[in-house]
Amino acid sequence: MPSYQDTIAAIATAPGAAGIGIIRVSGAEALAVADRVFAAASGTPLAKTPGGRAVYGHIVGEHAETIDEAIALVMRAPHSYTREDVVELQCHGGSTVLRRVLGLVLAHGARLSERGEFTKRAFLSGRLDLSQAQAVMDVVSARTDRALSVAESHLAGHFSGRIQAMRDRCLAMIAHLEAAIDFPEDDIDDIAIDEVERGVTDIRTDIRKLLATAHTGRILRDGLLTAIIGKPNVGKSSLLNALLREDRAIVTDIPGTTRDSIEETADIGGVPLRIIDTAGIREATDAVERIGVEKARDYASRAALVLALFDGSQPLTDEDREILSLIEGRQAIVLLNKADLGTVTTAATIRDAFSSLSTVPILSISTKDERGFDELTAAITRIAGITETPEESYVSGERDAALLRAADDHLRAALETIGRGLSADFISIDLRSAWEKLGEITGETVGEDIIDEIFSRFCIGK
Repeated sequence: MPSYQDTIAAIATAPGAAGIGIIRVSGAEALAVADRVFAAASGTPLAKTPGGRAVYGHIVGEHAETIDEAIALVMRAPHSYTREDVVELQCHGGSTVLRRVLGLVLAHGARLSERGEFTKRAFLSGRLDLSQAQAVMDVVSARTDRALSVAESHLAGHFSGRIQAMRDRCLAMIAHLEAAIDFPEDDIDDIAIDEVERGVTDIRTDIRKLLATAHTGRILRDGLLTAIIGKPNVGKSSLLNALLREDRAIVTDIPGTTRDSIEETADIGGVPLRIIDTAGIREATDAVERIGVEKARDYASRAALVLALFDGSQPLTDEDREILSLIEGRQAIVLLNKADLGTVTTAATIRDAFSSLSTVPILSISTKDERGFDELTAAITRIAGITETPEESYVSGERDAALLRAADDHLRAALETIGRGLSADFISIDLRSAWEKLGEITGETVGEDIIDEIFSRFCIGK
């Protein structure tokens, strides 16, 4: 079982060749451990260096041989990420040199950190609450500017601030009720309960507003899984390339060029779109293409959004009608491609053939000159729930959404208790349960096992 009194170390930068690589060391012995592997050019030990200083020197091995040039950044408690003494050794970014430096640090008194242990220590020291700690990974993994903005907002405490405000209001109501219980002679019971009823209603309204952002928050964090489907040669790969702004997929006039699925992420109006370009759906002529077609059907059934592409310069075929049947009841956008060649199939044609698609957006586009792409971006952002004036706080994870729903259930129970005319004791129990559920979001009332599970999802070194 690891001790949080230990001094820990890990490589804090991504693997691979780079100009700089960082070994992060944190704990009471961080400066002493670093001094055993780092020789400052000035000759002054890091243990005697003030915090907030960068020191030039060399990493030295067991026999005083030079391993690498390096800069040591000294951060003294509590003015560091973990609120412990921290040293970051900035070396050259090759994987071999970083592994060797880390090995030296571990041999001289540090232990390898667990996943997310640096951020866990920041949480345990009170520098971050649990919601902010989870936002650290959202910042690291953000795929669009909008996703980064939301993650930074969470890291700054805007989301947890709203949760804390709800907890404070719950606690104030609990105190009010308990005062009414403790001093019945003051005849404040009815007044207290009336105020609690209004307060609970207001908090439930705030919770519903937050829960309404969960769909968008989840998309911004995880991306919107999107399948491009259509028969061969309608421009699926051209659409993928246009959305990615690069030639990712092979484009030819030969039907059936794409036989396997290609997945990439594109930033469409701030929405991280996880796009899958699938094989053309038709009666396959060989075994390999048949596998690709089956995978295309499978992706169409599992995707959160389907972009169904058709050649708008040609009449609908039986294959087109089969593809349209695949998107009935699905979140989809119908795209009539090749608008630059003229229009034969229109939105009215589609709606006449499939009345069930009356609410599905149908757009005329051209992957050749990107005609209609602004409208496509607008349709995608509407589906994702992105607005011109985005919320400052989003519910970005299912755990937070589930806890908000649980808190709302307890608040609803409190209103039902009030409606039945039960005593203030029972109302207080419901309110305290809601207060505890909200506290699990910020980490104030969460168990150690849950904390361990959350930080186990982080990368080592963060």
